[in-house]
Amino acid sequence: MLQKLRNKKGFTLIELMIVVAIIGILAAIAIPNFLNYQCKAKQAEAKQSLGTIAKNEVAYFAEFDTYSSSLGAIGFATVGDPRYTYSVTGANSTLFDANATATLNGNADVWTINENLSLANSTNACQ
Repeated sequence: MLQKLRNKKGFTLIELMIVVAIIGILAAIAIPNFLNYQCKAKQAEAKQSLGTIAKNEVAYFAEFDTYSSSLGAIGFATVGDPRYTYSVTGANSTLFDANATATLNGNADVWTINENLSLANSTNACQ
């Protein structure tokens, strides 16, 4: 009877603890990287929307010889539940600045674009 018990194969508690420790180390490395990639994917909304605002401003300027501070006047509207809040500031006959602001991962994220189509991330929530 004792011989039958010794022939049974299985994992010891130490082996299981080592496997759990390895999984924990891998998770500690992978989770921050995943969160950073997720944050950068959310920033794609701001880049795309600011590009649309800038192109609409250029089209508005071609028709009226001035930029508009109204998103509705240039034909920009968000669909669904956007993460960012959009605004146009300082619009006149020579320049404009469009802004996108949000809070990602508990940090402020601010993007701007101007009449030269220069896109900048002044406050980056993703590290």
